[in-house]
Amino acid sequence: MSSKDTAAGVTSEALAGLRKWNIGLTVLHAVQGIAIIVLAGGFSIAVTSSYPTGPPGSTIAAPSTLFEVRIGVAVAIFLFLAAADHLLTCTVLRSTYEADLRRGINRFRWIEYSFSSTVMLVLIGFYFGLTGISTVVAVIGANVAMILFGWLQERMNPPGRASTTMMPFWFGTLAGAAPWIAILINLVGTSQVPGFVIGIFVSLLIAFFTFAVNQWLQYRGIGRWSNYAFGEKTYLVLSLVAKSLLAWQIFAGSLAS
Repeated sequence: MSSKDTAAGVTSEALAGLRKWNIGLTVLHAVQGIAIIVLAGGFSIAVTSSYPTGPPGSTIAAPSTLFEVRIGVAVAIFLFLAAADHLLTCTVLRSTYEADLRRGINRFRWIEYSFSSTVMLVLIGFYFGLTGISTVVAVIGANVAMILFGWLQERMNPPGRASTTMMPFWFGTLAGAAPWIAILINLVGTSQVPGFVIGIFVSLLIAFFTFAVNQWLQYRGIGRWSNYAFGEKTYLVLSLVAKSLLAWQIFAGSLAS
């Protein structure tokens, strides 16, 4: 691969540093997941169904429980998914991961995000009353679309390109905003909102979208983000900080509930 076709800053030294980060994050995410499993109580939230009773415009039947989701277990799964991603990319999939980084892409990041961030967003939605099965499916679809647009953003902007397109990024932003608008509608429409729930909404919204900000900075080539390896390292830092914040706030909310 010529230097023109290699992403900026993806050197042997940078890749060695990223491997150390991935090893560290494997341990830290896994330890947090185990801690939450140990500390978790039995708090769960029911996913419900509510179907029309007749032709369009008919009364909707009262919701009935389809299944229940144990919040502590779900948060631990979120962390274990992140740990598995970092473990694979620093061991058996290391060569593929590093070859991808040289090409300015990390497919494993997008695959893992499509699962882990969707789990977390569904849990956030639960706290704001988005528990109907139809709504849950819509939230999952919108979030996975957002993540896949992120993947497409990288695919459409290889190293050595003559110009950069941000179209997939903005399409992904539009798709990703939909679940948060639904959450905001329920937040505003609720007569009594516990303070900790408002805190969760604000802090998690900020944490959730720091990943999008990182990609925007990366593809606008602003400051150190013109170095692809720096952007990748920032993703790893965010993976630790933002995911830990998301996980522990949702878990703490389950205890408060």
